[in-house]
Amino acid sequence: IPEPFAPGLVTTLNWENDGVFTPDLKEFYFLREVGATEHDKKMEFVVLKYKDNQWQDSIISARVGQPFISSDGKIMHLGKKYKERLTSGAWSEIKPLDSSLYKIPIMRLTASAKGTYVFDAMGEGVLRYSRIINGKREKPVLFDKNINSGTANAHPFIAPDESYMLWDSRRDNGYGMADIYISFRQKDGSWSQAMNLGNKVNTGASEYGASVTPDGKYLFFNRNVGKVNPTDKYENTDIFWVDAQVIDSLRLEQ
Repeated sequence: IPEPFAPGLVTTLNWENDGVFTPDLKEFYFLREVGATEHDKKMEFVVLKYKDNQWQDSIISARVGQPFISSDGKIMHLGKKYKERLTSGAWSEIKPLDSSLYKIPIMRLTASAKGTYVFDAMGEGVLRYSRIINGKREKPVLFDKNINSGTANAHPFIAPDESYMLWDSRRDNGYGMADIYISFRQKDGSWSQAMNLGNKVNTGASEYGASVTPDGKYLFFNRNVGKVNPTDKYENTDIFWVDAQVIDSLRLEQ
């Protein structure tokens, strides 16, 4: 059963979103909202680092992209931009993606171990991919209707081995607003019919931005949990986590 992640440290009464670990599980990056009123609220890009047997919180910058860290830990993708891990252990300055990708209004981009990009496009409601073929990155390709059905398809996650992908969508068979779906790669290279992750993960609220931890053990996602105050303009969002066995169970059902 999904639970809010790290109450008091990550999960608070404010908005938190898009949590990701580095492969060694010693750094956790996420976005959060700070400020007591609607007038002074702002978004921060934050990292928790495990040092001296405790998690230490530091602010990286104002909100920038939706973080995803490559399976080798060398690249931090931030939507249409990215950073590279330097030999010092620090991250480089932000760099733009290839120009053909930069023209797409990407919110979230994730990558497989062999460099396949899977990404969305703000306002378009469709997902695309781009593989490396003969050493060159192909032009973005739309997924078929098994993926791009319904509306508001967004925030994809491609497994490191490309055996499955997660994303959120609004569909007639959903539980409410946006739900998280999964599709499994078939032997012929195609993608299976989208499967809803079920009512333990999805609710009448919006669930979105799913990913799996580098060790494959946990599913992380965002959930709208309602307004903290009746006067708030937007609903609060928290980061939830749950055992990734939900994915294994659906793999057996396909």
